[in-house]
Amino acid sequence: MQAITVQDREAGANGLALAELPHPHAAENDVIVKVHAAGFTPGELGWPGTWTDRAGRDRTPSVPGHELSGVVTELGYGTTGLTIGQRVYGLTDWARNGTLAQYTAVEARNLAPLPADVDHVTAAALPISGLTAWQALFDHAHLRTGQSVLIHGAAGGVGSIAVQLARAAGARVIGTGRAGDRDTALGLGAHAFVDLQAEKLEDIGDVDVVFDVIGGEILERSTALVRPGGTLVTIAEPVTVLPRDARAVFFVVEPDRVRLSDLAQRVRDGRLKPIIGDVRPLDEAVAAFTPDKRTPGKTIIRVAED
Repeated sequence: MQAITVQDREAGANGLALAELPHPHAAENDVIVKVHAAGFTPGELGWPGTWTDRAGRDRTPSVPGHELSGVVTELGYGTTGLTIGQRVYGLTDWARNGTLAQYTAVEARNLAPLPADVDHVTAAALPISGLTAWQALFDHAHLRTGQSVLIHGAAGGVGSIAVQLARAAGARVIGTGRAGDRDTALGLGAHAFVDLQAEKLEDIGDVDVVFDVIGGEILERSTALVRPGGTLVTIAEPVTVLPRDARAVFFVVEPDRVRLSDLAQRVRDGRLKPIIGDVRPLDEAVAAFTPDKRTPGKTIIRVAED
């Protein structure tokens, strides 16, 4: 089968290549999925799991990408809950070969059934962004109706989902980003928007929840905006400057089949819309890691036609 591989850690994206690999093997509780569409995170080439397995052993050449939508073609021993020919989508393990391939092996528990009226490209944009946004807002920050939330990167893959989920939950939503992101964020349901390059972040006042996807100076400045009893949640880096009389949480997204099913239902109902950026074939996936220009939304790799 064809797959995007990487084997030189120092080369970064320059070490990516389209290659031929053996068909994956379905271990116990695995399924083999024929990948129709896949998502990736450019920063994953810096993740330890891209290069080593859970025992710390080198596992290159490895296949990047951890989001997929496709069809089950094989069941491993002991696998339950899914059937051959079923449409599925979900999140693959960080320390195993990923989704930028024609076929991949995935633990069945990391996948959810995909309704027939949700296309594979849309579904592939959901797993990391959707689960991250949900877990940040509700599992970690416990966002409630009537509270206020500041969402950094409100027009990005994760932030755009977070804006929609927070607005649907009855929160007052303030988004941030670049000037060109304003209309997108407000169109998704944000009540207000802050241009981080031209406007003063501190002018928004206190909020109950801050959801950060940027890190660095923006993360540090955001700590002062969390009112007592509130929560700062970030996926960018561990928090070193703590908010006063408030909680701070750094987390990594986890698979959740039940929540994936809920997110797919929201898409079916028109209550949630992932922002899709470029859609490229597998043989252009290498270039997608280092795009010539910044495009809004999440880049998706179309591996097979629906």
